Amino acid sequence: MLLPQPLIHGRLVSRYKRFFADLVLDDGQEITAHCPNPGAMLGVREPGQGAWVSWSDDPKRKLAYTLQLVEQGNALVGINTLLPNRLVAEALAADAIPELSGYATIKPEVKYAQASRVDFLLTHPDRPPCWLEVKNCHFSRKPGLAEFPDCKAERSTRHLEDLATQVREGHRAVVLFVVQREDCEVCSACADLDPKFAAGLDAAAAAGVEVLVYACAMSTQAVGIDRRIVWSSARLTAI
Repeated sequence: MLLPQPLIHGRLVSRYKRFFADLVLDDGQEITAHCPNPGAMLGVREPGQGAWVSWSDDPKRKLAYTLQLVEQGNALVGINTLLPNRLVAEALAADAIPELSGYATIKPEVKYAQASRVDFLLTHPDRPPCWLEVKNCHFSRKPGLAEFPDCKAERSTRHLEDLATQVREGHRAVVLFVVQREDCEVCSACADLDPKFAAGLDAAAAAGVEVLVYACAMSTQAVGIDRRIVWSSARLTAI
């Protein structure tokens, strides 16, 4: 997926009120950018970190700039939480995720359970329906290891319970972690920050929910689903 061009480089000053980030661009201009990430953004919100923003001339926008990428060490990290679903939609349409290929229809945002929407419902006349939940992952505290979540994730924990229910009804259910960085080879649940999510993921996997992790290819021009990486828990069902 192409990013808005050209991206402009600067350095973070502060990320605050969830959707705002102050930066100083390389030319010295001080700006406030929209931050398309309501989460904690641990590791990618530190003052002085390099960052890349896009600019829009849309007069209807309150903020012309949007924070797109943050530099953590030598890694480019995508912080836009809207991107993973778009990236997965592209990959599914192109049959670029082998474990999820071969379905006849792909429907986004389908209502299910009591109060949830699954990110994608994959169907085929000769196969059980596949309920696919996508999770954005950017968090990394140790070299090579991505973790999810970076804060309490009650909604995500509920999604796992909903997926497990679909499996019990004879359907297929998959949770797909999209790691928006290139420098990780392994992904795991962040049990110290959200033990309920980690336990919920173990329980969902024991019920038959499949766990799949893909890292992205990252550049200042484009982001794309690239390669499968390892999920670390041996107790979880691998596809």
